[in-house]
Amino acid sequence: MLNKSKTWILLATLVCLSSCKSPQQQVQTDVYEGWRLGMETWPFRRFTLYEAIDKTAALGLHWIEIYPGQVLSSEKPDIKMGHNISPEIRAEVKRKLAESNVRLVSYALVRPPEDKSECRKLFAFAKDMGIEIIVSEPPPQTLDFIESLCKEFKIKLAIHNHPKPSQYWNPDTVLALCQGRSKWIGVCADTGHWVRSGLEPVKEIKKIRDRIVSLHLKDVGEFGNPEAHDIVWGTGKGDVKGILAELHQQNFKGPFIIEYEHNWEDSMPEIRQCVQYFNTVAGKLKAGG
Repeated sequence: MLNKSKTWILLATLVCLSSCKSPQQQVQTDVYEGWRLGMETWPFRRFTLYEAIDKTAALGLHWIEIYPGQVLSSEKPDIKMGHNISPEIRAEVKRKLAESNVRLVSYALVRPPEDKSECRKLFAFAKDMGIEIIVSEPPPQTLDFIESLCKEFKIKLAIHNHPKPSQYWNPDTVLALCQGRSKWIGVCADTGHWVRSGLEPVKEIKKIRDRIVSLHLKDVGEFGNPEAHDIVWGTGKGDVKGILAELHQQNFKGPFIIEYEHNWEDSMPEIRQCVQYFNTVAGKLKAGG
């Protein structure tokens, strides 16, 4: 009986060791293989970065996009996230992400410094943090140097759009800048801002199909109104279902970032509905992880 008991204990231990993985080892659970649904921390700008990471994990999401300037934590209110933080704070942020089973995928919205040495520091920071994409609205004259850094550090630059009359509101402008450049330079399609500018998202997605790096996926209630606020996906004029169907046809692979800009103090219930809508639509298009 003693030997049999030891055998069962050994088997139970092996099962536990094989299933109780560390956060770094756990498999990501995206509904559509190749589509990574993540959270921008800007909607949680009234909270700390660590609180934003906790909220992302509570939504069941494994991907996050951070922005520069957010307070790090309630314990360190004088420290703000940015590419000039110390190596010790970088290590602390990495630990927090790993413990939460959340991976840092992109950094937005950051304006690359025109000073070349400072711009290099930005890319070195992104590389160290495991960031794949820097989302920006860079001055056109800086793109040659930025593209060289993208190639060197193996990090993509995604040009973002704000509503009309901002510099990159029209995708035609971004496409013209991308012409003749490598695929390290592309587009972060903010679909809600397109709707606010009077542009049809599906039409624009088709137009820039070869340059989409990531998306700030949104739905808004009014077409052509720059002041229209975000609403739950699938309930407005943003045609989120049509966007996903078109990207499915294009065989797009990349991150979809939730940047829900409304109800700042208590947006979690609405964001959760967005996650559910995305998972339902994406799961029907193609079963994933």
